[in-house]
Amino acid sequence: MEQHHDGPGGPDVDQEDDGELAALALKILVAGGFGVGKTTMVGAVSEIRPLRTEELLSEAGELVDDTGGVAHKTTTTVAMDFGRITIRSGLSLYLFGTPGQDRFWFLWDELSQGALGAVVLADTRRLEDCFPAVDYFEDRRIPFVVAVNCFTDARRYGAHEVSKALDLESGTPVVLCDVRDKDSGKEVLIRLVEYAGRVHTARLLDSVGPQADSV
Repeated sequence: MEQHHDGPGGPDVDQEDDGELAALALKILVAGGFGVGKTTMVGAVSEIRPLRTEELLSEAGELVDDTGGVAHKTTTTVAMDFGRITIRSGLSLYLFGTPGQDRFWFLWDELSQGALGAVVLADTRRLEDCFPAVDYFEDRRIPFVVAVNCFTDARRYGAHEVSKALDLESGTPVVLCDVRDKDSGKEVLIRLVEYAGRVHTARLLDSVGPQADSV
């Protein structure tokens, strides 16, 4: 990276850094139940080495964590996962994977501050595990998409069936994905950015509409 030197007019900034300063960085949450694939998704799509805060599952944790259907899982996220992906030139996403267990939910309010939207990962074998995340984002009016992680041993359901089972608000997107695949994860994120953009634009227009009519 080129060094910058202060000149008479202030610090020099090269064109590359100018572009970086102008780039848009958006905060996205990746949420869902225990063992649904949040850490895997962040790691698969991140263009930087992801930051992980995982700990080995303990005997004490087995008393409160439901490992049914994910008996192979040996670690759990205790704070967050963090990664970054560039969607296109000038648009980057900062990804924050949330812990799935109820006892770590006090972290969610901090992580959700300033978020554009969220991905709620779902496993059709344990669909009820994503109910709390769906309720959380609906209550706080944070736009989200439901991404069904298609495990090989899970029965396949269509997007409409999943939407009905989760009783989602009208218009909430449901997409099928494989969180291990970078391109599949990227498509989920693109879908979220497009949907969240429409939601926030509609809210902005609603908020200024009455004022514009009164002028």
